[in-house]
Amino acid sequence: MNKIYPSAAEALKGVVADGQLLAVGGFGLCGIPEALIDALRDSGVQNLTAISNNAGVDDFGLGKLLQTRQIKKMISSYVGENKEFERQYLSGELELEFTPQGTLAEKLRAGGAGIPAFFTKTGVGTLVAEGKELREFDGETYVMERSLVPDVSMIKADVADRSGNLRFNMTARNFNHAAATAAKNCIVEVERIVATGELAPDDIHLPGIYVHRIVLNATPEKRIEKRTTRDRKV
Repeated sequence: MNKIYPSAAEALKGVVADGQLLAVGGFGLCGIPEALIDALRDSGVQNLTAISNNAGVDDFGLGKLLQTRQIKKMISSYVGENKEFERQYLSGELELEFTPQGTLAEKLRAGGAGIPAFFTKTGVGTLVAEGKELREFDGETYVMERSLVPDVSMIKADVADRSGNLRFNMTARNFNHAAATAAKNCIVEVERIVATGELAPDDIHLPGIYVHRIVLNATPEKRIEKRTTRDRKV
């Protein structure tokens, strides 16, 4: 089975559609699938619910999809660094399911493991727990959280072999692994493709069984979210 597609647009064709639940890997701008995000914008799909730690910045990452109003709802744990996100949310144009970061990671992990829901103490007594089931265990109150099973995930890895086995680059693994395992269809953008068998088994971070389509982007921009510097004395 050939998993390699000639372009990001071709990798998305026939998979993405209006109204889908979409997971996007990354943390800030680290480990985001840049080419796939651009292709999704150009596809014109609408009314997406996007699962992502955050929504990029105003003109990069998922911020591009906010500019084109293709996202109707975000399931996120961090909403800073994006003025358009703030504007749309405060004006009522964008729905937000604010989710603690650890809970968001577990909702994806549980979805990938076939676990429909779990209990956590995080968020008890706050807006996060409103409308959700509460239960006591050993004298402590927990809130029930439903897992997430996206229709599609778009993720970023460093290297893929032709069978879809992946290796991530250090902290760029972040939410990519969980998003990949949770989704019904996983599309991955990589910087390098090697022959099957070239990756040592112990170097594989995600087995190819989770990966459906691969696209090569050998020269991503890898923009820094916020560059800060200080003067150094020579």
